Amino acid sequence: MTSFATASARAEMNELRRLKTLLPPELQSWVIVEATTEVNPPIIRSEEIGRDEVEIQIDLAKWENLSLDQRNLMFWHEVARIQDDTIPKEGWEMAALAIGLGGAVGELWVQDGLLLILALALCGVSGYRLWQKNNGEKTMQAAIDADEKAVSLATRFGYSVPNAYKSLGSALKALIEQTPNRRARKTYENRLQALRRSASKAKAKMQNEKKGKAAPEGQQPPFENAPAEESDREQAPRRRPPRRKNLQQRQS
Repeated sequence: MTSFATASARAEMNELRRLKTLLPPELQSWVIVEATTEVNPPIIRSEEIGRDEVEIQIDLAKWENLSLDQRNLMFWHEVARIQDDTIPKEGWEMAALAIGLGGAVGELWVQDGLLLILALALCGVSGYRLWQKNNGEKTMQAAIDADEKAVSLATRFGYSVPNAYKSLGSALKALIEQTPNRRARKTYENRLQALRRSASKAKAKMQNEKKGKAAPEGQQPPFENAPAEESDREQAPRRRPPRRKNLQQRQS
């Protein structure tokens, strides 16, 4: 039992070290990869733990259910979110909302109209900022953009574009099957649909590029026939001058 636990812990540490090597060089100094200790966490997420430090937290129990390529693409999705600066941050909004609500309740008791208006204004501003941060459409678009950037990151590490799309798509399919939460499952489904559209566009673009490269090979280079035309004109038979009358006719 002890040997099994030791082997499992060693495997987890090796996986975290391996993921660390998948970070782009510009992120390796300030991005940390750790196993999460929360109860029922998402399979992977990022959190800002300092002014210049971000931690990628992974649920290794769920992580082991994915293949190696699926893990890599899911990890690069999270890296892309860090690069795009779309990870959740601790702001002043929650504290301002709590202060505003407390102030509004206190001013109702004291019956100070001016301070009550200020407290309600603070609640309104902080609530609007929180709504902007948690806007579903904005969050979904950020996730879709991160998927496309994850494919681009995969090509930097030796993946072909079709294999990168295939690995990320299969990872999203696996997460759809394994996620009981309806809202989280819907997010994965929307990401998968957007990824399929992006893959179709990338495939069409690659086909057009191949056709563009093949077309000049079948075409003749410009002015290739010009020398031939000149040689044809040179080899064309010349007109013979009219025959002179014989000398007898001239003498007569």
